[in-house]
Amino acid sequence: MLKGKTAIITGSNSGIGLGVAEELARAGADVVINSFTDRPEDHALAADIGKRHGVTARYIAADMSNGDACRALVEQAGACDILVNNAGIQFVAGIEEFPVDKWNAIIAINLSSAFHTTAVALPMMRAKGWGRVINIASAHGLTASPFKSAYVAAKHGVVGLSKVTALECAGQGITCNAICPGYVLTPLVEAQIPDQMKKHNMDRDTVIKQVMLERQPSRQFATVEQLGGTAVYLCSDAAAQVTGTTISVDGGWTAM
Repeated sequence: MLKGKTAIITGSNSGIGLGVAEELARAGADVVINSFTDRPEDHALAADIGKRHGVTARYIAADMSNGDACRALVEQAGACDILVNNAGIQFVAGIEEFPVDKWNAIIAINLSSAFHTTAVALPMMRAKGWGRVINIASAHGLTASPFKSAYVAAKHGVVGLSKVTALECAGQGITCNAICPGYVLTPLVEAQIPDQMKKHNMDRDTVIKQVMLERQPSRQFATVEQLGGTAVYLCSDAAAQVTGTTISVDGGWTAM
């Protein structure tokens, strides 16, 4: 379906980003995966994706906290039909105790990076008359939780940026949307489960349903494959008129 298209996915050597890259490659897109490290295993990961799906896959290291590096990532890729802004970090603290450096880093990586990559990618898309910008926001782009001021502010900003991008590209064959996941079962989340079991003296299933997924009515994690499938849908002809909106993959969280 996406043969001949090049997709850049930021923050994609693990977790949601990797899941999205896998599904886009499965649909035939050539992919560029990214993180801030530049290890042999990063490049090997890209090679494995390419081999398994019969596409071209590359790894390009870039620090998403640096605007120039964000722009250079897209320039180095040389083509961008599909841009998935996924890179993100988290930190939890009350507003009055929130470290300024953590605030700045979260805004830079979770929000500003999407602005920089999009600014470089759009001319490439306009030249072809086709493009897809997919921003990985969050349920926290539509609602809020205490102690997550920077993350919530950044993800609300990502939703707003998605709407502006959609309006500026309307009628040009380019769409922009935000996917808003709830809790997703990633390696990072999986690693937290044993600690939560010990802290609350609960078994695995109970701590997942009653503690970790308390705000997710389905009491089930979303999966990286489901998020990747949502991204593939947004790249399809069926979604050609889906633009400037959010798609929640949150088990009913934002319905409450």
